[in-house]
Amino acid sequence: MTKNMMLKALSEFIGSKGAETMTLAEYKAEGNDVPVRDYLLRRKFGSWNRVLAAAKARFPINAPAPAPEPAPAPKAAPKAKKSAKKEN
Repeated sequence: MTKNMMLKALSEFIGSKGAETMTLAEYKAEGNDVPVRDYLLRRKFGSWNRVLAAAKARFPINAPAPAPEPAPAPKAAPKAKKSAKKEN
């Protein structure tokens, strides 16, 4: 597996989890679900931070955007008070 293939698989995996980035501990906690073992990535790139930097540069992580919160319902306008004019 080439470096580019590894990074593409990593970017797609992180994006599918709905995250912008993952720590090494979070990545390891995924168990056997990960596309590339962490030690292989670190062997090719040197450190986890370099792995993430290369992945973001070559294959930007496309995390799904969170659903926008619905806008609050508009409040009813206060009723206008009628002013009575006093005539002298």
